[in-house]
Amino acid sequence: MRLEIVTPEQTFFSGEVDSVTLPGEMGSFQILNNHAPIIASLRKGMLTFSVGEKESEMEITDGFVEANHNKVIVLIDKIRNR
Repeated sequence: MRLEIVTPEQTFFSGEVDSVTLPGEMGSFQILNNHAPIIASLRKGMLTFSVGEKESEMEITDGFVEANHNKVIVLIDKIRNR
């Protein structure tokens, strides 16, 4: 599925991933290929995504995520790589 992570300053990441785990307002949740459409608010926490065996992790501020038709768009204020 396609993942885009966007801040007001730039598109931080855009590419194909196998899974995304996000810090939702009511707890962390994972989005996989063919996930049902969803729009959710995010809280400060860790966002992780995997491509094959490689996993990337970053700390994010609050924001929103939309997933639809194997495209996930994450809109957040700030990111801090780990």
